[in-house]
Amino acid sequence: MKNFILAILLITTVSLSACNSIKVPKSTMDHKMSAASTNVIPTKSKWTIAVQPKANERIPISILITDTSNKPIKKFETVHEKKMHLFIVSKDLSYFSHIHPIYKGDGEFNITTGFPAGGDYKIIAEFTPKGGGDSSIENHWQHVEGETAKEEPLVAEQELTKVVDGKKVSLSFSELKAGKTLHMTYTINDAKSGQPIKNLQPYLGAMGHTVAMSADAEKYLHIHPMTTEGNGPQVIFMTIFPEPGIYKIWGQFKHNGKVFTVPFVIDVPKK
Repeated sequence: MKNFILAILLITTVSLSACNSIKVPKSTMDHKMSAASTNVIPTKSKWTIAVQPKANERIPISILITDTSNKPIKKFETVHEKKMHLFIVSKDLSYFSHIHPIYKGDGEFNITTGFPAGGDYKIIAEFTPKGGGDSSIENHWQHVEGETAKEEPLVAEQELTKVVDGKKVSLSFSELKAGKTLHMTYTINDAKSGQPIKNLQPYLGAMGHTVAMSADAEKYLHIHPMTTEGNGPQVIFMTIFPEPGIYKIWGQFKHNGKVFTVPFVIDVPKK
């Protein structure tokens, strides 16, 4: 298993069909920014899903990962305890899921999951072929039949505090501007007592995970904490938002054996 990600040293834009994924590479202890690529292995993918998947049904998904010559990639690194991280978001970003397909061999990953309503969903697969310095990313848009949910407008929140599963979670930034290296801090307290929670548990090899996506679902960031030290109440991430605009952020943490997800909507101003 790879070492824990301790700091974010650079963000590389990867151009994919219908998706500009902002990769968060692995990093070292010096916390310095780097302008060099970290050896992302080029990949292709073939997605096999039911011809007409329907909402609220269990749907098998198969993802075949190949090299650029269409030959299956057979070996993958284990990153944050898994060989593949799969993110599913609805087009309006109201729905978010972070799940983990099972590697069957010969480049094929399988999972069975469901979609809560009809509509369009973006599915993002993140994985690292053996020997890769950082994750490769493949994505797929999927239409799901069924009654659509009421579309939720994506409006930046003025108060970045939420209560989720008995936790009061606040989000703050060192200086929120596009194209600028910044610290993103979650502060987690008990919602009833107001006492700081200092016994967070590791979730997938880190004290938290954060995914951010632009309002048009074209920019994607997967971010890990700067350090593995401490168990709360603060968890600090470092990142760069590549462009100004509205982003939705999902922070994921584990407490008392249960993973909880906290969503926020922010407006990132120009530099």
